[in-house]
Amino acid sequence: MRPSHPPSESTYKSTALARYVFPIRGCKVSYGHSHHDYPATDMFAAKGCAIVAATGGRIDEVSTTDVWNSSTNRGADRGGLSYSLVGDDGVRYYGSHLSAIYVHAGQRVSAGTLIGRVGNTGDARGGATHMHFGVSWPTRHGIWWVRRGELYPWPYLDSWRAGGQKSPVAAVASLHRQKGDVPPCSVDC
Repeated sequence: MRPSHPPSESTYKSTALARYVFPIRGCKVSYGHSHHDYPATDMFAAKGCAIVAATGGRIDEVSTTDVWNSSTNRGADRGGLSYSLVGDDGVRYYGSHLSAIYVHAGQRVSAGTLIGRVGNTGDARGGATHMHFGVSWPTRHGIWWVRRGELYPWPYLDSWRAGGQKSPVAAVASLHRQKGDVPPCSVDC
């Protein structure tokens, strides 16, 4: 469904002052340039590695309890312990499958603030420890299929890992205009 009014350019902020950092600190990390079924990146690292805010902003949603159940496999529960951060740049950054989480909804964070620890909660239970990382636009709470990822993060992760400052703002704004505020869920719904 397309929004009745397209997102305004003011939704997304100038990235001239934004600062980006690689979201896993102090550990060896591997990730691919693809993801099953929808745009996101699974960042593989040892359990307990530090997960930090990729940019400054406000913590939007937090799940501190792993309620995923394989018999129901509800999409909203698949992330286990998770967070979403709406950056000062207007982009939403999402991380899931954490083993610990240290932030709360409404909290302001700076780039590099400790958010939690790598784990394998949710539908990653029993699998390799990693953080699922998604990039999208902000939506009302509960729109998990947008929150989990609409834009492949790997080009930005590659930049941030090398100390660069490549911003996803223009790409997210373009996708948001194309898809609307709440596109229908089409995978693992």
